[in-house]
Amino acid sequence: MNPAVEIAGTPAFLDVGAGELSRRIVVRARAGNPPGLFWLGGFNSDMKGTKALALDAWAAEHGRACVRFDYSGHGESGGRFVDGTIGRWLEESVAVFRQVCRGPQVAIGSSMGGWMALLLARELLRQPAEATLAGLVLIAPAPDFTEELMWKGFSPEIRQEIETNGVWMRPSDYGEPYPITRALIEDGRNHLLLGSAINVGCPVRILQGAKDPDVPWQHAFALAHRLPADDVVLTMIQDGDHRLSRPQDIARMLAAVGEMS
Repeated sequence: MNPAVEIAGTPAFLDVGAGELSRRIVVRARAGNPPGLFWLGGFNSDMKGTKALALDAWAAEHGRACVRFDYSGHGESGGRFVDGTIGRWLEESVAVFRQVCRGPQVAIGSSMGGWMALLLARELLRQPAEATLAGLVLIAPAPDFTEELMWKGFSPEIRQEIETNGVWMRPSDYGEPYPITRALIEDGRNHLLLGSAINVGCPVRILQGAKDPDVPWQHAFALAHRLPADDVVLTMIQDGDHRLSRPQDIARMLAAVGEMS
């Protein structure tokens, strides 16, 4: 374990990358019993969102270990959001998992975090770590979103702006416009999953809102068809949006996490 990281509820720091690519990742790790909980947040989100805090509170109540962190350019971590790519954030996710987690873990991924969780599972099958995956809980998972949900839906004008200027400022319903970079789109193509079977080596629970404007429910179905059929459950929430942060949505998330225990 990196000596800078302590298993505690207070923030700790993990340096990922070398030289000019180095960035300081802020980690909040709660000690407790296995299986631990490993939170993977969404694009342009952070570890202090409603779902992440509810997960940490549940872990505290049940004496379970829980690890949360912010990707570079997000929340409390160093680096710039505009420099972020799927590969960069995956490197950070894998580093935190390998250096902080011990024993079996349930990875909970929200939106982009769902993509990260699937990529993490694939990486661990390739090169096992001391920690293992006991299950995945994916909330409005968005694998391949840079290609399927962004690039393919962009107008020719937006595509040209990204290709010419290297960045487009995308308006947001949740706050200020945020950058979509050419590097994000191009690097995302190196991590696409939906074109073939996805082997994760553990049970999977998917929660998807039927009224999600950002990740259509059809995307969750496409993912489910790519996963092994033996222990995958997709729950469709008819009145659910993208965030799935209402009390009843939080209860479903925690029930899915508890089922993995």
